[in-house]
Amino acid sequence: MQNGYYDVTGAMVTQFNRLNVISNNLANLNTTAFKRDDVVVGDFKRIFQEYKEEMPLRDNTKEASKFVNAAMSRVPHIVEQYIKYEQGGIKNTGNALDFALKRDDAFFMVETPNGIRLTQNGSFTLNNVGILTTKEGYPVLPSTYFQNKQYIEVPEDGELRVNQSGALFVGDDEIGQMYLVKSDDIKSLTKEGESLYAFKSTDELTQLENGDFVAQGFLETSNINPVSEMVGLIETNRLVEMYQKVMKSHMNDLNSDAISKLASTKA
Repeated sequence: MQNGYYDVTGAMVTQFNRLNVISNNLANLNTTAFKRDDVVVGDFKRIFQEYKEEMPLRDNTKEASKFVNAAMSRVPHIVEQYIKYEQGGIKNTGNALDFALKRDDAFFMVETPNGIRLTQNGSFTLNNVGILTTKEGYPVLPSTYFQNKQYIEVPEDGELRVNQSGALFVGDDEIGQMYLVKSDDIKSLTKEGESLYAFKSTDELTQLENGDFVAQGFLETSNINPVSEMVGLIETNRLVEMYQKVMKSHMNDLNSDAISKLASTKA
């Protein structure tokens, strides 16, 4: 009986974790270029098969059964949380410092106090010395950054123009090239807030050159589908309510059993 109570409790915790992911997606519905998170909830049968395939012991033995029982829980739980990089919508802002990436695997490179990071949020601005930065003040890196450590500086009275490859012009003069990259292992990227992604090594990044990558005067919207997220929210809440009822039923049974044993002992 107690095992059932623990299993239901674990399942409810799983739904609370799923609820946190859905709530975060909905909170970022209007965040520029936000990519939704999703989770994989593992069921007992599938997880059992995974552990069975990697089991270091001979199958159909007591030792194998003990290994499986020790290595996994029978409770459905989140086995993976991942980012869905499908591109969001593109909206026209008319702002020369707004840039939308046309590929869902493309990123700008920016410099933060914690090191170089990637972003797909192309809502940029100029700081007080004319350097192109994110709204948080992080410099947007040019393709030559690792050679000369220089940033993209736009002349005070210049009208900035950016072509589809990310080359920057003021008038007829090219003043730089955005450092556009794609990750060779996009699943290894991790979110850090402020629309930033951390990567493990620059060796996993490939520079994008001479292609149709950038649209000036546009921004990418989030790829959140509010209807889908609300359906998930309702489903999760219903599961939590169901687990609460089951827990209450288990607790009532435990209490009744304890009272019966106590009464029989006194008798």
